[in-house]
Amino acid sequence: MLKKRIASFKYAFNGIALLIKTQANTRFHLLAGALVIVVAWYLEVSALEWAILALTIGSVVAAEGFNTALEFLTDLVSPDYHELAGKTKDVAAGAVLIMAFAAIAVAACIFGPKIVALGR
Repeated sequence: MLKKRIASFKYAFNGIALLIKTQANTRFHLLAGALVIVVAWYLEVSALEWAILALTIGSVVAAEGFNTALEFLTDLVSPDYHELAGKTKDVAAGAVLIMAFAAIAVAACIFGPKIVALGR
């Protein structure tokens, strides 16, 4: 039982490594997330704001993971071009973009007032 649990973590970490190695957008989102962490530390955000930022960063990276998994699966089941395969990939990519825009809105809500206050 314990060996199966440990193996499941190993597979999950392998998936994360694959996502980072193969997906430039994931690396971009991780870099953006790191920048957000630096800014949050500088602006001394509250514990609740840290939690919101952590969930937001994690959601964007997870969305990239779901998108990548769907792309891999779509390529497996439809190696030749098919209109529905293209639509599947487009919708999955669109979902990531929606999450990225939501993350920008979260950052604006948390950082905006703090940055404005710095100028006063």
